[in-house]
Amino acid sequence: MENILLYIIIALGLSIVLNIFLKKIGISQIIGYILTGTIIVYAFDLREAGHSHELEMIAEFGIVFLMFTIGLEISLAKMGNMKKDIFGNGLMQVGFTSLVVYLAAHFLFGLDNQPSLIIALAFSLSSTAVVLSYLKASKEIYTPYGQSATGILIFQDIAVIPILILIGFLTTEGDESVSTILLHTLSSAIIVVGVLLTVGKRVVAWLLRFSASSDLDELFMGSVLFIVIGASLFAASMGFTYSLGAFVAGMIIAETKYHHKVEADIAPFKDILLGTFFVVVGMKIDVTLFIEHIGEVIGFFLLVLMVKMLIIFLLLRLSSSSANSLKTAMLLSQVGEFSFVIFALASSGGIIESDLASLLVLIVVFSMIVTPFFIAQISPFVDSIIKEKDVVTDMSALAQKEDHIVVCGYSVVGKFVTKHLEELGVEFVVIDNSNKHVKEALTDGIECYLGDASKSSIVEALHVEKASAIIVTLDNITKKRLICEAVLKVAKNANLIVKVVSLEEKEQLADLDITTIVDAKVEVARVLVERMITCQLNYR
Repeated sequence: MENILLYIIIALGLSIVLNIFLKKIGISQIIGYILTGTIIVYAFDLREAGHSHELEMIAEFGIVFLMFTIGLEISLAKMGNMKKDIFGNGLMQVGFTSLVVYLAAHFLFGLDNQPSLIIALAFSLSSTAVVLSYLKASKEIYTPYGQSATGILIFQDIAVIPILILIGFLTTEGDESVSTILLHTLSSAIIVVGVLLTVGKRVVAWLLRFSASSDLDELFMGSVLFIVIGASLFAASMGFTYSLGAFVAGMIIAETKYHHKVEADIAPFKDILLGTFFVVVGMKIDVTLFIEHIGEVIGFFLLVLMVKMLIIFLLLRLSSSSANSLKTAMLLSQVGEFSFVIFALASSGGIIESDLASLLVLIVVFSMIVTPFFIAQISPFVDSIIKEKDVVTDMSALAQKEDHIVVCGYSVVGKFVTKHLEELGVEFVVIDNSNKHVKEALTDGIECYLGDASKSSIVEALHVEKASAIIVTLDNITKKRLICEAVLKVAKNANLIVKVVSLEEKEQLADLDITTIVDAKVEVARVLVERMITCQLNYR
């Protein structure tokens, strides 16, 4: 026991030192965790510990909490708004990449059907942890190419669930045909997701409401952990992965008003456990094997990189500009962290030979180590070789603004608002999440930025704490509430003015500290009466 505690404290201290150093030179902390695992194994001769079932179980909950936070990010409403990027581009990317890799693995390298299928599916995935961490930190997540990359990553993360379930069926139903296994996978997943979205939705809503009313943070946090782990155990008890339950639980909470609080509270647990997952990955690295096969590792990595980049570029070029397509393709060309899980499960289930699995893991590790070094250079590199004008996304100039007005939305009402503000000579900026609306505003000579105002990073970039007012003109009540929550989270005393169109909308916003709620119907009635009185006075 004493030795275990010693190893843990050394790993913790080493990871902190490494990540502080890597952070200063702009490298992802994932690399620090992986290096920590490798150093600990070779320093204390703990190679067998890297394959400990108990340690792998703890590490797996890093993926569980990652999938939960991904579920928080992609509520059913958001999936509807991003359906083109998620279900269009995402489906085509995973499908075509898997097909090409499968054909290469089966016919060029002579692997059997099942190993070829698993390798193809694993290599079709990109690194959510690396890419989204960079996009959020650089605030490029709301650029056109950032949105495309996010949509594809969301589909890949959703696809992980049936892939892991498929592996489970392949290991238990090895004699069944692929079509039968896929049918079992789909039907079983529908049952589990259906139960969680019906019964689980009511339980989650009641539990969060009950714990939030207690005004005790530890009870609310305990309720969230109970929901995540309970949903994970339920999915596992039905023969599925822990991640499936956590992912659906996240989607359920994303539909509630507690979404942002849960996301903030759960972040430390997710980051610590995800760090543990990557430490365990580092413990599995065979340095001797890597040195012996360094040529093969680098060669296969470059091959996968070029194939994925070409496929994603060609697919996105059908509906997007060359610059955005190339940026997205380069951003998603690496292999992701979920491939570790896929190869580990496939190896333990006998689908892939252990030697091949070890080589594949080295390719993935090499991919994730290399990616942080070039990911920040993608946008400048593409902009230097492809000259295309795009909507404004750089909000750095707003840092100098004070007492400005932020107008959220440039649709019909937003256009009238900006017209009146121009007549008054008031300084204002517009934020909109639609390329079309932003281009219209720029054409009209208005300072407008592309971004989702319901995201804290965008709200912070707009410097709402310095603004004299924030006017929300959108029609979608869900989006209006999210924007208000994000603004009030950054600036509690913000002068927030929101348009509503019904009493129901007004009631849904009643619990927020909104300065002024403007009821469109009431204002129309007031104007009608004022005009009537004016007409009568003029007539007399």
